[in-house]
Amino acid sequence: MRALAVHPDVIVVVSGVWQTSCTAVRSGDEGFVIDSPLLPEELDALPALLEQAGFPVSGLLATHGDWDHLLAKLAFPESSLGVGERTAARLNSELGEPQRRLRAFDAEWYVDGRRPLGLSEFQALPVPGRISIGSETTHELEVLPAEGHTRDGVALWIPWAEVLVCGDYLSPVEIPMISAESGGTLEAYRETLFRLSPLVNRAATVVPGHGGPLPAARALEILAEDLAYLESLTTGEPVTLPPERRSATQRQIHERNLASVAL
Repeated sequence: MRALAVHPDVIVVVSGVWQTSCTAVRSGDEGFVIDSPLLPEELDALPALLEQAGFPVSGLLATHGDWDHLLAKLAFPESSLGVGERTAARLNSELGEPQRRLRAFDAEWYVDGRRPLGLSEFQALPVPGRISIGSETTHELEVLPAEGHTRDGVALWIPWAEVLVCGDYLSPVEIPMISAESGGTLEAYRETLFRLSPLVNRAATVVPGHGGPLPAARALEILAEDLAYLESLTTGEPVTLPPERRSATQRQIHERNLASVAL
């Protein structure tokens, strides 16, 4: 697990598996943890890491309902979890699914001794919307819709830090993944990229769901690559994956994307 300070009020923790990004943001005496690292030892270490860095944890936020973004409840079981309205509806309609996916991951990778994931309570947040943070110097997080990867999802803009936390978009390690089984669509994915584009232009740092924090210039390059990739899915032209995203796993994702578009 890597911990990177991208702003005095923002720390990004990157998991050793799937490079899953977890973002801690603070303002005065309040703070939020957005998404989560993946491995039990990383989750166990997270509270002490943030305490030593002076980052309070007032609550948890998740960019969407995929199980690998919901695990902060294992690190902070007493903290409330806030999710977008569509994510709340998804979690209510898929009771037990994140837990099943987590157990399957642990079985595949021989992960032993993980505590059960409790998701019985969460707060549905209006999207678009704002979340106040800090009782003395009050700031606000902006909550924006970000569907396409799945049928739910939000991006979070931290304006005073110029940091965009965008969930499973703009990844330097993963091509656009259209999860049709979770309601993702190419059209919605493309709309999200266009919606995020002005914020990427304003940002100092962009934090994708996988791959760690990016300078805005690199995020803009990835945005252009991803729009071109999505366009190629609609035209049927031969696709050349970006150089950093041509592994066997990414080719498998591409094949699933082709099947999703064909539905």
